[in-house]
Amino acid sequence: MSTANLAALDAAAIGRYVKRLAHEIAEHNPQTGELVLVGIVRRGATLALRLKAALAEITGADIPIGTLDISLYRDDNRAGIGDPRLLAREVPFTLDRKRVVLVDDVLYTGRTVRAALDAMADLGGPESIQLAVLVDRGERELPIKADFVGKNIAAPHGQRVFVRLAETDGTDAVLIGGAK
Repeated sequence: MSTANLAALDAAAIGRYVKRLAHEIAEHNPQTGELVLVGIVRRGATLALRLKAALAEITGADIPIGTLDISLYRDDNRAGIGDPRLLAREVPFTLDRKRVVLVDDVLYTGRTVRAALDAMADLGGPESIQLAVLVDRGERELPIKADFVGKNIAAPHGQRVFVRLAETDGTDAVLIGGAK
């Protein structure tokens, strides 16, 4: 397997897909009063901030936003005690009776989303949970489907899809390859 990465989306494309996601979310949720965004740490949280700004331009509403670290809820041993990736969750509102848009960068196996749903169960009982992802690469292990997808990208088996965002990585890009 090659460690070279192929650029799948550039910064302009990512910007267009975020705006399109925001328009779809606004169309599906015309009443914004009970709408909240919850971004999965790290890049999902960054995308949620971008969606919040785009939704404000479209609807004029100030949509509440929270972040969710799902590391302790994973079932695939990707985190453990003393794991330096563990970050605090910050959801400064109740999820009771809210329409939650859960935001992540890449939907692949579905395990991250399953962990996020478990984590949100500890925070209240939302009216509904919708899933927004920048990239859906398919090949699920769990029966999870995104409500809002920026771009479907098929990556060869054994290759990963990496989302890079300026806020965390210094540049916006979606890459396919073997090396981070």
